[in-house]
Amino acid sequence: MVNGLGHKPYNLAAFSESGSLVGLLPLSLVQSPLFGKFLVSQPYLNTGGVWTDEQDVAVALVDQAVQLADELDVKHLELRHEVRVEHPRLTAERTDKVHMRLPLPENAEALLKSFKSKLRSQIKKAAENPFSCEFGGRELLAPFYGLFATNMRDLGTPVYSRRLFRAILDAFGSEGAELCVVRLDGRPVAGALLIHDRDKTEVPSASSLRAFNSTGANMWMYWRLLERAIERGSTTFDFGRSSVGSGTYKFKEQWGAVAHPAVWQYYVRRGNPADMRPDSPNKQRLIRIWQRLPVWLTKMVGPGIVRGIP
Repeated sequence: MVNGLGHKPYNLAAFSESGSLVGLLPLSLVQSPLFGKFLVSQPYLNTGGVWTDEQDVAVALVDQAVQLADELDVKHLELRHEVRVEHPRLTAERTDKVHMRLPLPENAEALLKSFKSKLRSQIKKAAENPFSCEFGGRELLAPFYGLFATNMRDLGTPVYSRRLFRAILDAFGSEGAELCVVRLDGRPVAGALLIHDRDKTEVPSASSLRAFNSTGANMWMYWRLLERAIERGSTTFDFGRSSVGSGTYKFKEQWGAVAHPAVWQYYVRRGNPADMRPDSPNKQRLIRIWQRLPVWLTKMVGPGIVRGIP
């Protein structure tokens, strides 16, 4: 997060009497003139918060985080948990989204057979188009980022900087992170970032051009991403978070993804954490304005805005 977003890190750790590490809480200070200061574990990522198997250690780490939040005078502390940590200072939480994860079989043929006939037909129909798919690193950053920036503009969301994705590729290396770019007649139409970690593959960012929705480019790309995950030895494919019942939730559910809890907990010092959400009522006018901006302009001003949003 230091190289990618420029946030100041604070890593809290707990050790046993013998000196063994028994708990960890990575935090980032997110601050900007527009929104103020926040302490987050971790920005951009869907999961963060306290990492420990012991409840008393979790409480102690949250105690430290609360104290740090007071010292830094932030608006709130945000911990992106999957399992709730019981602590008296964590008085607000968000559970409206879930992690969508798909258990993977040993080969792509078995996965394809597990799909409903409608999904198999959609994949087959999309494959009738002359798509090409390429996996790689920095050499694909330009086409991937062009797709990503365009999609974020269409959604009305400020885009992250190219620097973030470059930093991710560099930090994880070719074994841990790669980009996927799908082309139609040579033109990039869909792209994704893949993170491979032990037995799991995650897609933290993916985009496709709306003008090519009728071709099924996004559908075909996700099939290739699933094939790639199996090739890399993953047993779980993480589609990321979605609101229950939303369009993205239904898209992920049709592949067989299963919902897992996401419990984002807050120690609030000032304001309301909900005010920072994109679906907040006071953000709707800004979203409509952003959707009308040229992509080149959103690339210039978007990264400076979004890095300050927890």
